[in-house]
Amino acid sequence: MPAPDEDAELLEDLLSDPDVAARDFAAVVQRCAAALGVHQIVVYLADLQQRHLMPLTEISSPLDIDNSLAGWAYRTLSLRVEESATGEVMIWLPLVDGTERLGVMCAHSGSLDAVKLRRSRATASLLAMMVTSKRAYKETFVQRTRTETMQLPAELLRAYLPPRTIGNSDVVSTAVLEPAYEVGGDAFDHALTATTLHAAMLDSMGHDLASGLTSVVTLAACRNARRTGADLPELVMSVDEALARWLPDQFCTGVLLQLEQTTGVLRWINCGHPPPLLIRNERLVEGALSREADPPLGLAATFLDAPRTVHEISLEPGDRVLLYTDGVTEARMQDGSLFGLDRFAESVIRATAGGELAAETLRRLIHWLLDAEHSRLRDDATILMVEWQPRRA
Repeated sequence: MPAPDEDAELLEDLLSDPDVAARDFAAVVQRCAAALGVHQIVVYLADLQQRHLMPLTEISSPLDIDNSLAGWAYRTLSLRVEESATGEVMIWLPLVDGTERLGVMCAHSGSLDAVKLRRSRATASLLAMMVTSKRAYKETFVQRTRTETMQLPAELLRAYLPPRTIGNSDVVSTAVLEPAYEVGGDAFDHALTATTLHAAMLDSMGHDLASGLTSVVTLAACRNARRTGADLPELVMSVDEALARWLPDQFCTGVLLQLEQTTGVLRWINCGHPPPLLIRNERLVEGALSREADPPLGLAATFLDAPRTVHEISLEPGDRVLLYTDGVTEARMQDGSLFGLDRFAESVIRATAGGELAAETLRRLIHWLLDAEHSRLRDDATILMVEWQPRRA
């Protein structure tokens, strides 16, 4: 085992290596273990539905996110330490890229002190960045995080979805989408500019490859307009024109919004979609974001004479805005009743009161919804939540 000073030199050499990101991931993990002076490092990634932590090595077994110490580190983004059956110390650290939870890292060590803990945190940050940089093309990462066969429409759609969670010190946007392997037309989008959070919730007509293609074209049109500096009305008009030109027989409903991060001003356009919900001070503000909806995206030229209507409201620090598709509220409960809007809002409020991270709130909510049903969802179910908590507050 290297001496403490040698450990420090090994870690510094690793972190300063300009080619480290291009190296084989398993080889880098081994180098990290040597630099830390630990016996072994195992990296676990969350599966697509965030139920299990899947190891990137065959010698380890998957772990349950809801019933393990590793899962606790993932759920709360916090350090956890336990003693193994062999007497080793197991250091569990979350792997996080910005606000996106990727999985956890476990370092098996004979001892633990403040220096080793600090270096372990630095190592976890390095490995998280490597996972993010490699998972777009490293098929083993994708394969390890899937527990079922992905259907073609879902494969098409998921290739264009952004990370589940994005954010900064002022705002967080997070989303979940089910059924994970069979989704057809539901989609979400979110992105940050210097001053603004952009988000969208989409629900395309049908539940097949054409539905997924409609959502993909809509996402592409949104991003293309956003990246040329288009304001919200022009962005929605770009989507209408793209669908009318390339998929004239298809349409989708959606809510597209912009949130100014410093002021909390929320602007949105509702295109035939269920209205967003506003949760403030642990209660649902009835009708706060309910407005008369415009026609669905792709149908503006046929059914709309005037420009799209932009709605505006000022948020308060701590507000949570929920976008969702009707597959959420129309899910069937065990007694045969619909999940409904009230139960949906109450579930989020309970989690808010418990102080959970926004991403954890949605993860638990979608699992509760799936597990409470008689069988499958009647439709795609997608939820996106925006939480505004500015630094000055």
